[in-house]
Amino acid sequence: MIGLNYRKMARDKPCMVRLPGCDGGGPTTVLAHYRLSGYCGVGMKPDDFIFGAWSCFSCHELIDRRACIPNLTKDDVRLAHLEAILRTQAAIKDAIYG
Repeated sequence: MIGLNYRKMARDKPCMVRLPGCDGGGPTTVLAHYRLSGYCGVGMKPDDFIFGAWSCFSCHELIDRRACIPNLTKDDVRLAHLEAILRTQAAIKDAIYG
């Protein structure tokens, strides 16, 4: 799905991450990128479609480790983010192809 602006597409979409404290998305939704060694880092931008999930502000804070919730592990957050990427890709596909 080349040529689409996935960052702009995220605006006003529901949050796909759905961690505790999720605000549901909408006006706070942004594209949150999954960080995977070899695909991001200094001088390397992760692909928006392959590594991006629609995330509300609250979930994005947890993903980027600017916030934490007791008993919610880093692995819990990473799994929720990965599942959100799949939900986001499915929603984009449905929006384009019906």
